[in-house]
Amino acid sequence: MKKICFFIGNLSNAGGTEKVTTLIANSLSEKQYDISILNLVDGKVPFFKLNENIKIYSLYTQKVSFKKNYLGVVYRLRSFIKSQDFDVLVVVDSISCIFTIPALWGLSVKHICWEHFNFLNNNGTRLRDLGRMWAAKSCDMVVTLTEKDKELWQTNIKNVNAKIIAIPNPIVQLNKNKQTNLDSKIVLSVGRLVDVKGFDLLLEAWKSINEIKPEWELYIVGDGEERKNLENLAAKLKIQNSIKFLGSQTNVSQFYENCSFYCLSSRFEGFPMVLLEAQTFGLPIVSFDCDTGPAEIIVDGGNGFLAKSGDIQDLTIKMLRMMDSSEDEYIMMSKSAYQNSKQYSINKIVTYWIEIFR
Repeated sequence: MKKICFFIGNLSNAGGTEKVTTLIANSLSEKQYDISILNLVDGKVPFFKLNENIKIYSLYTQKVSFKKNYLGVVYRLRSFIKSQDFDVLVVVDSISCIFTIPALWGLSVKHICWEHFNFLNNNGTRLRDLGRMWAAKSCDMVVTLTEKDKELWQTNIKNVNAKIIAIPNPIVQLNKNKQTNLDSKIVLSVGRLVDVKGFDLLLEAWKSINEIKPEWELYIVGDGEERKNLENLAAKLKIQNSIKFLGSQTNVSQFYENCSFYCLSSRFEGFPMVLLEAQTFGLPIVSFDCDTGPAEIIVDGGNGFLAKSGDIQDLTIKMLRMMDSSEDEYIMMSKSAYQNSKQYSINKIVTYWIEIFR
């Protein structure tokens, strides 16, 4: 039985990275792999349900200055990995490779970097750029979420030694037992309320929507550092009465089931799981064609509409186009969305991971 460890920042967080790590770890544990999760900080109480046979560890119980304690992190990490005798270490997020590469030096552990951002976005820190460069040269393998991102790694880093492959994020395939329709007149958007998710752009577009279609509502599920600013922006734009900020929710299904379509307004993405989740409910999608992911999930005019990245006017036009769809057009897009989601089922995606562990 192979012993596999996932090294992640904090599994207690409620983001897409934590969710997909939980999905993959659970699925592997059900296939008799010995799975451990090592958190850099805290994480002993996962936000998403983790199988009971998966072991959880933390390097630190609370956040410390990793710049000041860099060598201490490397030492703790190396000592832990040696004590557990893992066969494989999967580093969730390339930035953490600045710790794992020196920690694994000379150890016979298969080292896999799992990238969750797109290559063009370092999320505001040059350490991620450094982590990527080290990973490309020193890891055994780098897993990207899209074919486009795989190409970006291969063309933007010189002398790549790691094998780079693309494995998309999985989704739990849900039984679609309720036909979605335009009658609810609700648009849904789910995600962390941070700048990169572009909710401010969505609110700007919604101002025009609200003037033309005042009977429609926008539901935003999620929380984050930008929430107060977004609430203030909604008030400034005088659209607060048509928007509901619903905060973090453990049961998002109820919102997917009762809305008409999904909207994604991100500035950047890695591989947006929320789009797959929406499709499992048969929801057509309106999304910015941002790097990376939406264009690999959405067929423009087939299961949704793609708007020019960052173009508020185009996003408005595409939402109005969806709202004005005929019943036949909407049903076609709904069925196409649901069918597309099947290729990302957890049972299919986990087989790709099993293959690279061999």
